[in-house]
Formats: sequence, C-alpha cells, structure tokens
Amino acid sequence: MHPVGRCPPGARPRTLAAVNAIPKPHPVAAACGLALYPVALTLPLFGSSDVGPVVRVMGVALVAVLLVGVVRQIPLLGLAVILLGTVVAVAAAPPSGPWNNNDGSRQMTLLAFVSADVALGYLVAVRPRRQWIVGIGLSVLVQALAIGAFAEQPNLIGLGVIALLALLVACMAGLRDRERREHAAALRGQAVAEAVTAERLRIARELHDMVSHSIGVIAIQSGVAARVIETQPHEARTALEAIEATSRETLAGLRRTLVALRRAEPGGDAPLVPSTGIGDLGDLVESARRDAGVHVDLVREGRERRLPPDVDLAAYRIVQESLTNVARHAGTDACRVLVAYGDDELFLEIVDAGAGSPAGVPGMGITGMGERVSLLHGEFSAGPGPEGGFRVAARIPLPGAGR
Repeated sequence: MHPVGRCPPGARPRTLAAVNAIPKPHPVAAACGLALYPVALTLPLFGSSDVGPVVRVMGVALVAVLLVGVVRQIPLLGLAVILLGTVVAVAAAPPSGPWNNNDGSRQMTLLAFVSADVALGYLVAVRPRRQWIVGIGLSVLVQALAIGAFAEQPNLIGLGVIALLALLVACMAGLRDRERREHAAALRGQAVAEAVTAERLRIARELHDMVSHSIGVIAIQSGVAARVIETQPHEARTALEAIEATSRETLAGLRRTLVALRRAEPGGDAPLVPSTGIGDLGDLVESARRDAGVHVDLVREGRERRLPPDVDLAAYRIVQESLTNVARHAGTDACRVLVAYGDDELFLEIVDAGAGSPAGVPGMGITGMGERVSLLHGEFSAGPGPEGGFRVAARIPLPGAGR
C-alpha cells in the first residue's frame, strides 16, 4: 500500500473510474457460457412434453444465468443474446387454441423476458448513456414485436403493460445504482482531495516553522556582522560562525524531513516528521539566547511525562515560532515561556513585553500555530497581552485522559 498522492515506481496512477470498476470475469468463462446457452435453452423447451408453462418460463429465464460473463464483459451483446434466446423460446413453445389442450405456454413464456430486463438494468447501471439508450430501444422493440406476434388478443394489453412496467423497474434500478456509484466516487474524490490538501498544509507548516526560525537567526546575525565587520572583527567572526552553524542545522533538518517524507509508509518504521518535541526546548532556548540575543525564562509546571508525538511536535513548533516572532518583531530581548502539564491537557504560554505585533492580517506563523492546535482539537489565541507586549497561548487536550 502507498500513501495518498503516491504510487509505486513504474505504476500508473489509478483513476476514480478504475478504482470503482467491478472486477470482470475471464473472457474464456464468458465464451463458454455463450456457447452453452443455446444448448441449455433447449432443455426447458423440449426436455419433456409434460413440462408446465410456469416451469418452462422459469427454465428459460434461469438459463440466462450462463450469460452473466457476457453481460459483465459486453452488456449490450449479452442483452441482445438474451432477447434473441427468449424470442426463440416463445416461438418454440406450443400455442394454445381450440385444437389442442395446451394451457397457454407460449403466452406464459413471454414472461421470461424478465431476464432481459435484468441485463438491461445492469447495462443502465454501468455503461455510458449512448449504450443503454440503444439497449432500451432494442428491448422495447423486441418485446413489443414478440407480444404482438405471439400474444392472444384478449391478453395483448395486459402482457404489454406487464412488460412495460418490468422494463421501467429495471431501468429505475439501474439508474439508482448508477447514481449511488457516482456519489460514492465523488465522495472518494473529495476525501482524496481533502487528504492531499491536509498533507500539503502539514508540510507547509513544518517547513515554515523549521526554516523561519533559522532564517530569523541568520538575518539577525548577518546584520550584526555587517555593522561590526570593520570595527569589531571578532564579533563579526562570531556572527558568521553562528550563521554557518544555523545554516548547517537547518539543512540537516530539511534533509531529515525530505527523507522521512520519501520513505514514509503506512505501518512502516520511518517517522513522518523529525522527532523533535518538548524535551528539546532547552536547546531551543539556548539557541535563542546565543544566536538571537533573546533571554528566555522557561517555566515548567505539573508532572512532566511523555506526550503523544503529534502533541509533542506541535508544542515544540509553537514555542519555536513564538521565539522567532519575539526575535524579529517584538523589539525586546526577553520573554517568558510557560509549559504546564495538566491532568488532561497541555497548556503553553509565551509572553513578551515588546512592541506587540504589527496591525493587519496575522502572518503565516500565527496561522500555522492555530492550525496545529485546531487539528488537535485544542484552543489557541494570539494577541496583545493584558499588560502590553504580545501573548501566545495554546491549550491542547491529551488523549486517554478520561475525556
């Protein structure tokens, strides 16, 4: 199996029509059924002179089962063969009249057209409009001619009405099945599109949160190096070394992400995302202090425990993006990060005393943080703090906590 949006090397991607297609029988089986059909049709007609009309009708109708393979392979051909066989059966049945004691076998045999109606319903369900319109026209023509030729005058209208109703029921059943198939295909297509969109957004958030922090550090350090390169060469060298280290770390992270995306399989051992989480906040705080000059007061409350991978990664990315925003937009060199472990939730709060965020539409970073929390059925807020500055808060429910 392969994840959504991927297919095995060398294989062509399957369309919805291919996914929804019904497996067809082997052509040899269909050919054998077609060859046996004329032979089997003679059994209910000439097997015994004592065969009643009801048994004859059932035999003629059931013999059409041999043509299931043909109907599945070429429905229009199968329908034509069943119509022809039923007409032959009707013509071969003994007529009723004043000179014999037959009780209307020929008229009763007309009811065997029900097998052709079943084939017509399948044709309407699975084939294009042009084919099933031809099939309806052929069925109406053949059955009308057969009823007109072999039915007695008093029963002509009754048999015609019965044949017409049976044909309408078959067509309605075929149309209903067609609509059900099309609706199911549309739902599958919508599910695939939503899955692809969700995966694209997940990758976009991951790349943004990973690259944005590093680019922010590189921008700050490159500015420092540009200002002091002539007056303080040692400081400029330190800034360039920080840029090099950050660049290498970002490149390694991107490589891990791309390798994980390429190798990820359902049920496989390769993780979908790099294994970062709350346990790496210490390194993140130290990196923010060393590379961006932001002093972070990291506070942990509650009983620390292992978190689910998706919650762990989301919490880390929220703190990472918040520290990036502090370094780039807040205009301050200090902030406070609170990580509180509750009984059934994880609470995060990042507060700074800077200038706040610029007015306007939230950037991709805040939007991505909100999407992460929303996917985990949590609550997220970001905006000016009650005492100034900027505040980011996230409340993420933990699974298996008695909710």
